[in-house]
Amino acid sequence: MGAARTTERNTTMATIGTFTSTEFGFSGAIRTLALNVKARIARVENPSDKGPHFRIYAGNVEFGAAWQKRSSESDRDYLSVKLDDPSFPAPIYATLTEVEGEDGYQLIWSRQNRD
Repeated sequence: MGAARTTERNTTMATIGTFTSTEFGFSGAIRTLALNVKARIARVENPSDKGPHFRIYAGNVEFGAAWQKRSSESDRDYLSVKLDDPSFPAPIYATLTEVEGEDGYQLIWSRQNRD
């Protein structure tokens, strides 16, 4: 996993997962100091207008959801991800996207710095 880095927009970012595309979504792993799980991101068959397009599982336990989005800056598709579980102090928000120079898809966590 990648080390945390700060962007031009004063945002801290880190790669917390790597995934590959599958027939039904994505398969990979998520690793943080508190989390080290194999995960799958499964496509929702008929999502509602505002409901998630994907559900995220570790084994048989659902612990997140993702929404298909399109970047206006790069005109590329990505997934807006929310991971949550009763054991987490707060939800984890991240983006699943292809990163130039990397294989597969990267799950990138980010947080606005409040400096």
